[in-house]
Amino acid sequence: MTQPSGPRARAEEFCTRFGLRVPVVSSPMAGACPPELAIAVAEAGGMGGAGVLQDSPERIADWMRRFREGSDGAVQLNLWIPDPPDDDPALISTAAGFLDGLGTAGEVGGTAPDFAEQCAAMLAARPTVVSSIMGLYDPAYVRALHDAGIAWFACATTLDDALAAQEAGADAVVAQGMEAGGHRGSVDPAAAEATEVGLFALLPRLADHLRVPIVAAGGIADGRGVAAALTLGASAVQVGTALLRAPETGIAKDWSAALDGLAPEATVTTRAYSGRLGRAAPSDYVLAWREPGAPSPAPYPHQRRLVARYRAGEPGRVDRVNLWAGQSAALAVEEPAGEIVARMWREACDLLG
Repeated sequence: MTQPSGPRARAEEFCTRFGLRVPVVSSPMAGACPPELAIAVAEAGGMGGAGVLQDSPERIADWMRRFREGSDGAVQLNLWIPDPPDDDPALISTAAGFLDGLGTAGEVGGTAPDFAEQCAAMLAARPTVVSSIMGLYDPAYVRALHDAGIAWFACATTLDDALAAQEAGADAVVAQGMEAGGHRGSVDPAAAEATEVGLFALLPRLADHLRVPIVAAGGIADGRGVAAALTLGASAVQVGTALLRAPETGIAKDWSAALDGLAPEATVTTRAYSGRLGRAAPSDYVLAWREPGAPSPAPYPHQRRLVARYRAGEPGRVDRVNLWAGQSAALAVEEPAGEIVARMWREACDLLG
């Protein structure tokens, strides 16, 4: 399918196809996407979202029930595609020893949710979109989504990954630039640092080669970013950091304070929270892993489990929450999410004419 050529035409086609009034998608931020946020975004005409990486099937069903009680608008559910775990005992032991110097470990119970069961729960929840990051769903699941009338959005950080997603049946590609807060969507975890491409270099690259719509993600927090992304070939934008300080999100006060006035160059990429690369505010904990002599964090998911143990004890320098922050953090404001979304689109329309 050939995409409309003009910025407004692409946005209008995207909105019509996916049931939106405004081409703004809420980033599915695991741990920072309560139904209240998704409802506010959807009621403003955008698409709400939830990252369900850590959620059981029951929690996924409950989240969707609560969302539908507040809105019949568009919504996406998102999962990481699992990769084979790196169980190097030396790396895990060294990271645990370093954490011993930053806090006191506690006990963490429970087991990680089963990926196949999560996928089944998303299918049963019937969102507008099921999205993926760090890989692709298998063909049988993609067919099941499409048979149920559910679209698949696939995150990509390079053209090769975007083309693979398109070939696998993705209905849209989320182009994630290096400016984005939270986890980097690289399919190969080892290549995350080597493929840090800015969004406004990535967008034309993808737009020149893809047939499916592109959703731009990374560093967009006002109408200027929306207008620029659409001009460069996107059909919509996905925003996360811009919504973190909205009251509906309900993040911790220290996380919100870390975003206040945070300069783009002050954000850092780190594996200290989970073992996968992500962009965050420069907290004492994050910076400790960058000091001379500090070891590398343990691979995912071991680092995430280790950090959870120290959060369950006396954390000392260990952050109580992941202080994710995109390079647009200074533009994030303490306003209702619906007003943020409406203002972004209004400003973009003024610029696009």
